Amino acid sequence: MTTEEIRLTKYSHGGGCGCKIAPHVLEQILKTDFASPLNDKLIVGNSTKDDAAVYDIGNGQGVISTTDFFMPIVDDAFTFGKIASANAISDVFAMGGKPLMAIAVLGWPINKLPVELAQKVIDGARAICAEAGIPLAGGHSIDSPEPIFGLAVTGMLDLKNLKQNNTAKEGNLIYLTKKLGVGLLTTAEKRGLLREDHIGVAARQMMQLNSFGAKAAQLSGVTAMTDVTGFGLLGHLIEMAEGAHLTAQIEYSKVPLIDNLNHYTSQNCVPDSTYRNWSGYDPKVSGITGDSLLTLCDPQTNGGLLITIEPDAKKEFEQLLINEGFQNFVVPIGVMKSRAEKVVELI
Repeated sequence: MTTEEIRLTKYSHGGGCGCKIAPHVLEQILKTDFASPLNDKLIVGNSTKDDAAVYDIGNGQGVISTTDFFMPIVDDAFTFGKIASANAISDVFAMGGKPLMAIAVLGWPINKLPVELAQKVIDGARAICAEAGIPLAGGHSIDSPEPIFGLAVTGMLDLKNLKQNNTAKEGNLIYLTKKLGVGLLTTAEKRGLLREDHIGVAARQMMQLNSFGAKAAQLSGVTAMTDVTGFGLLGHLIEMAEGAHLTAQIEYSKVPLIDNLNHYTSQNCVPDSTYRNWSGYDPKVSGITGDSLLTLCDPQTNGGLLITIEPDAKKEFEQLLINEGFQNFVVPIGVMKSRAEKVVELI
């Protein structure tokens, strides 16, 4: 069998951000009685559910540090490297910063898969790092039972532009910058059910850097930002609303979706982690239906940016979206309102 014929997804039990540990399990893992030493320079750390850590280095500047890695979500090694790298780098953009350099994290089953495929994964990472304007400056590798790849990324930002996921305000409008549904498409591809018109759709979206975040963060009317990944839109909305002690009211008809997802949902071609996600969100959500559950809980890999803005910044923000090629995402999907019985309301 040639390297081109090897399907990477057959060698891992999960894929992409769907590999994430369930939110309620993660909370148990992170729970501790250990008292960390106080550090007033650590602006963003474990106390919030943000995308990256931020450290104040003085003169109004901050260093951003993050890491993200997972098992193959596509079969092509080069594409896998690009997706995993774009996903990790996007955490820096979600904080409003710009990446400086990256370090690779590689686990490879040496006795199962050719090392030539691992080299293609690294080349995919190099390609995305070059697109982001940063070097792939080193890394670490181990012999592992399943293929794993990702990056540790360092970035910088002006602290005045720092955006977190828990700083939305009542009355803020909510926007999303990518369509939902890549979890459904990648699951369909694994099962041999992918429509011809969907070939490559998920991969192209997952390889797209969220560099828009660095530009959006410079607008004073942008109040909060995060990227949508393995917990699905619903999970990240819950984190955003709970962190700000608000309720997110979402118009499902305004949520951008990849076309014809009902082709897969009607066949129950759904990622297992979709139901895992919902099991943790059920008590916090009202108005959910079968279709909205399967799309809003769909695990995304390098999904879009979830952004809240002040209403009076609407014109300026939407013009920036248009200028940066996001003209299909200028309609807000909802609004932040005062805290109600549920954390997210679907209407």
